[in-house]
Amino acid sequence: MRDRTKLSDRQRGILRYMETYVEQNGYPPTIREIGMATGINSTSVVNYNLNKLVAAGYMSRSARASRGIRLVKSSSGKGKSNVIPVQAAALSSKVPLIGQIVASQPVQIPEDMGHYYDADSQIDVPPSMLRGIDPAEVYALRVKGDSMIDAMIRNGDIVLFRRQNTARDGEMVAVWLNERGETTLKYFYQEGERVRLQPAHPTMDPIFVEAKHCQIQGRVLSVIRPTV
Repeated sequence: MRDRTKLSDRQRGILRYMETYVEQNGYPPTIREIGMATGINSTSVVNYNLNKLVAAGYMSRSARASRGIRLVKSSSGKGKSNVIPVQAAALSSKVPLIGQIVASQPVQIPEDMGHYYDADSQIDVPPSMLRGIDPAEVYALRVKGDSMIDAMIRNGDIVLFRRQNTARDGEMVAVWLNERGETTLKYFYQEGERVRLQPAHPTMDPIFVEAKHCQIQGRVLSVIRPTV
């Protein structure tokens, strides 16, 4: 047995939480889940302490995978270590939650929106919400605003999108307005050389843009309403 008294209180707390979580769920928590459970607000502080536990031989990590943390237990006899086997969560797929999308009048967003995400920001999604689409072709955005309220999409909801750059009339899509440097969530309608982006709100007007300045980023598949 390793001497846990050599660990800090924070590291022992992380280790206990990891052991309990893996035993109950069969797969490891994310960095953010560890931080929330142990009262650590900074993911960088969680990451620092996880690296200390890796160095001490209590865990192993994979930089390429979400939930890529594994517990290590000592084996008897020759002081070797074994990674505790864990299984991926059953009946779920990983989808990256890559930022926010505005369901109101468009606002300016960073240029790299939709192209970068932290692996630990991935969310678990039931296959039924993917509608048969490969999870590698799906991403999620959190809604900000209420222009799609009549489509049952509220502020704070998480919307799943299939990556695609075309849309048919009446489809709800994520749209990048390259001339304005803005993004929005709306119903799509092609009207000659222009596009009408229609909100689902009784008091909001549609947005009209030239088709050449309207880039489809994805089509809505499903909506997740986080529990409070």
